Order: sequence, then C-alpha cells, then structure tokens
Amino acid sequence: MTVRTTVVVGATAVALTTGLAAPAMAAGSDTHAATRQAVRAAVKDGVPGVTLTAKDGRSTWSATAGVGDLRTHAPRSADDRYRVGSITKTFVSTVLLQLEAEGRLSLDDKVDKWLPGLVHGNGHDGGRITVRQLLNHTSGIFNYTADDTFGRTYFLKDGFLKHRYDTKSAGELVAIAMTHKPDFAPGASWNYSNTNYVVAGMVIQKVTGRSYGEEIRHRIIGPLHLRATSVPGTRVTVPQPSSRAYSKLAQTATGPTYDVTRLNPSLASSAGEMISDSADLDRFYSALLRGRLLPPKQLKEMKTTVAVEGIPNAGYGLGLIDRELSCGVHVWGHDGGIHGSSSAAVTTADGRHSVAFNFNGDWSGNSDAVLEAEFCGK
Repeated sequence: MTVRTTVVVGATAVALTTGLAAPAMAAGSDTHAATRQAVRAAVKDGVPGVTLTAKDGRSTWSATAGVGDLRTHAPRSADDRYRVGSITKTFVSTVLLQLEAEGRLSLDDKVDKWLPGLVHGNGHDGGRITVRQLLNHTSGIFNYTADDTFGRTYFLKDGFLKHRYDTKSAGELVAIAMTHKPDFAPGASWNYSNTNYVVAGMVIQKVTGRSYGEEIRHRIIGPLHLRATSVPGTRVTVPQPSSRAYSKLAQTATGPTYDVTRLNPSLASSAGEMISDSADLDRFYSALLRGRLLPPKQLKEMKTTVAVEGIPNAGYGLGLIDRELSCGVHVWGHDGGIHGSSSAAVTTADGRHSVAFNFNGDWSGNSDAVLEAEFCGK
C-alpha cells in the first residue's frame, strides 16, 4: 500500500539535523559510487536513514546511511527488516497466477464468482469486474485509503495516535470503498486502488480455504527461504533486526516527527501489510523474473502492462511495474509506502541485477534517483 501523508503517509520534505553515517559496503564495490551518493543524498534531503542491498550476478553489496533511531543515533543496518507496503501486491499477484496455472481459477473470472455480493453499491458491480482487472488496477473500484474519514483516522496525527492499534478486517476495508462511486467503468481506464488487492486477497482465501498470508508462506516464503519475510496480520511490531520508522503524520513537511514503528498493519491488509528485508526482496524479484515461481504463460500475463497515467516510461502489469530508466534499461518490480516506511525493489528482465532499499521516513527521499544511480550510474 503506497501511503503518503498528503494522505498517503509520507511525502513532505524537511532537513533533519541528524549526522550522516558512513555507508557500509562490501569490499571492491567502488563501481557503486553513484548509488552510494544517491543514498547519502536521500539522508541530506531529510530521510532519517537508508538501507540498500544490490545483487548483480554473483556479486552482492550493501550500503547504509543515516540513522535507524533518532533518539539513540544508532545507524541503520544492511540486515534491517522493514514494512514493505505495496510490494506486498507482487506476492499476492504471484499466488493468484500460480492458482491460475493450477487450473483453480481464471484471470477472466468475475469477482462475483468467488465473492458474490462483496463488490456492490453506489455503482460498483462485482459481476462485471475480473480478477485480471483487480491485479492491473483497471477495475474502477474506489481506493479505500482515499476515503477522507479513513485518512483522518489512520494517516493524520490525532487519528493515528488514537487508532494505531485498531484491527480492520478485509471486509470492512472493502465496505469503506463501497460507500463511494467507482472511479470508472471496469476496463475503461486505470487508477491505483488498494481495494483491488484487498479483494484479491479475499479471492485467494475463497479459492484455497486458507488466508492469503498462509498461501504466501507456503508458496513463496518457504520455497525461496525468505527468512526475513513475514505476513504479520495484526502483529504490531517489526522483528529484529530493524530500525524505527518515522512520520510527520501531517499534510506538510514541517512540524514534529513521530515514531510510528508500532501499528496494526491490518489497515493495509493484502494491499500492503508485509515485512521483509532488502536481501529477501532481491531474491524474490530475481526468482520471479527468472521463472522460478510462475510458468512462462503466467509470467507473460504478469508482464503484460497497461499505461500508468501521469507517469511516463512506466507500465503496470499484474502486481508488477515496468520502468524504463534514462539509460534505456528496463527494471521490473514495485514500490511501497506505509507509515514511516518507503521502499522499492526491482530487477532486470533476466533477474540478474536486483536492488531493494528502504527509507525509514515517509516524507522525503528520491527513490528514482537511487534506481537511476544503480542501473545507469548517474
């Protein structure tokens, strides 16, 4: 779930007066000077700290900058676990595509086939929306995190500090979206909606009889040995090793900084609740693009993109974003934001060169600059 506090938790800009820690890097990594500079620049721009791990062929290197704790000034670690937000969506989509490969559902199934009556009201009609349209955000279903009351309750200071430990069911989140009209008729346009992936997670449970989290653990986390990756459900803590997460909990860049590390991630559900670290995310996206998780037919479906309005040189597939960088390199992956955490993880089409990183503040930092530095050297 990409959440920035302009009511999407994050994206304000302020210069923090914390010291810049020297990046931690593997020996012989001088060729990554541009990436190290981009990581430092993010801290100068106001991000408390950054952790990054890249893998290129058999070579792996990491960099950290800034702090993981504003109170103690402890540095960030290359092994930090963090909330990955909407990167969760790629895991969810992978499970659904595996189920399609097994013949247990079709991407062209209507939502009502699996969840009759769930997507209805104010013009929403689950009998016209396909699973594919959920996964590529062409369903038109309203984004529940754009609801004003939800935003005030969970993204702004007074609401968040009172409600940070609330448990929200997937059905409750979808019900919020149903109080609004659809953004457009199914298939008529594109708009990013977290509700799509809440519904997708519910489809997984209906098809398999197990929660989407159980299916991710069984189908992806276990087989790939992703030891730092978890689906926390209602657990409010982030496992160690980890840093603190910070937010302004406001619509501006000014004002106090709040520690938002502890929260009940059920407010993000299958749209963005997962936790991981950079090495695990590199391993996941590399395995995915190399065909270790999906047969060729399903991987092709996942990589079939639609245009993303307002973002040139990018397309959205099925839980997977294709970006063409300034040097012509295409990278595939996803980004994710949730309170106090902004992350990105991508890999090249052959799965050979991957990078994943996290900012532990949600109001500043240039993710695109880091990607350009790693893959284009600038």
